[in-house]
Amino acid sequence: MSERSAAARYESMPNDLEPYWMGFTPNRSFKKNPRLLVSAEGMHYTTVDGRKIIDGTAGLWCVNAGHGRKEITEAVSAQVGRMEYAPAFQMGHPAAFELAARLVQLMPGDLDHVFFTNSGSESVDTALKIALAYHRARGEGTRTRLIGRERGYHGVGFGGISVGGMVANRKFFGAMLPGVDHLPHTYDRSKMGHSKGQPEWGAHLADDLERLVALHDASNIAAVIVEPVACSTGVLVPPKGYLEKLRAICDKHGILLIFDEVITGFGRLGATFAVDYFGVQPDLVTVAKGLTNGAIPMGAVFARKKVYDAFMQGPENAIELFHGYTYSGHPVACAAGHAVLDVYKKDGLFERAKELSPYWEQAIHSLKGARNVIDTRNLGLIGAIELEPLKDKPTARAFDVFLRCYDKGVLIRTTGDIIALSPPLIVEKSHIDRIVETIDTSLKEAA
Repeated sequence: MSERSAAARYESMPNDLEPYWMGFTPNRSFKKNPRLLVSAEGMHYTTVDGRKIIDGTAGLWCVNAGHGRKEITEAVSAQVGRMEYAPAFQMGHPAAFELAARLVQLMPGDLDHVFFTNSGSESVDTALKIALAYHRARGEGTRTRLIGRERGYHGVGFGGISVGGMVANRKFFGAMLPGVDHLPHTYDRSKMGHSKGQPEWGAHLADDLERLVALHDASNIAAVIVEPVACSTGVLVPPKGYLEKLRAICDKHGILLIFDEVITGFGRLGATFAVDYFGVQPDLVTVAKGLTNGAIPMGAVFARKKVYDAFMQGPENAIELFHGYTYSGHPVACAAGHAVLDVYKKDGLFERAKELSPYWEQAIHSLKGARNVIDTRNLGLIGAIELEPLKDKPTARAFDVFLRCYDKGVLIRTTGDIIALSPPLIVEKSHIDRIVETIDTSLKEAA
């Protein structure tokens, strides 16, 4: 087909939404009344019909530095022109090694090695595989059991949904991985409703790990994986002392502790990572999203020195870990990662998030007592407003509010009957006010 005829065919194609099977979306409903975004800058998206929409969710928890950053665009464009791809196995390129070196400088303690992936889901599956292989490399191959947590979200790979604890993400996909258990989630509204920051009640819930150790014996347990803050399930903030208890129990029994920081990483809590915020060091940390500001897909797993070194015991010419991805450390993603780290530092965005956190907290909790609101909670620049569900129509009330906010020019996110918020770290107080006022108005109008 000639260049002209190909272009003519494209121009004559109808605007058909049907071929694209969208994820986590009611396709038939969406395609009847689509919400299409065509550009973005700063704190705003622009819709196909030219309306400005305040981004109250940083895209999907990922655009921490705001939209349309020229520094990132220029870095990505230059790298595509210079070298669009380099083999990821048995070959390398400088930008990947340089990015890894910069990233480990951001981590406390001895989390000093990075394995690159392409998403949070891949990061989780990678971390689980590393944990299993680590114990085998040390001669403890019986440690194969993995422990997640109820209401946890760890992506959509089979490893992630197996250790995850969100029912709808699991129920359609059969037995999943064998040998997986779950800790109880940490939320009890009767004990911690409308908590500002970390709840006082609930540290004892970590003790359930001792029950699982007694049930299976530590010699069969490889790792525990938790989100420091369980965000996708509705912003479940860990009780004071909870993460510290998990760390102590894992240390006691030789179990690896994995933090899933795909959302909490890169400034979301007003610290570089949740590892810094809570002062608890896990053995593996998964990241993605804010790593490239959402510009190019990329994820990573941080590993402690003891984990990495356990693999480095055989012959030097032997492959230590039979795992990797075609696009691990992709040159264009690395270029985006370098530019994003520069922006974070230049603009002081992590420090800015910390400074704004008290104002954000006050704004979120101002909705206590608003129509149908049964809880409000927050940490860093994350917030949740939980609604009383409509009788026999779970999720409907929150989604109604979502649509009303969108019509009024504010993008929020809902999970069940919970409104979850996570604006870009460039958010101004005026944006916070607008977001909260729009939610309040929409609550008054909704069913």
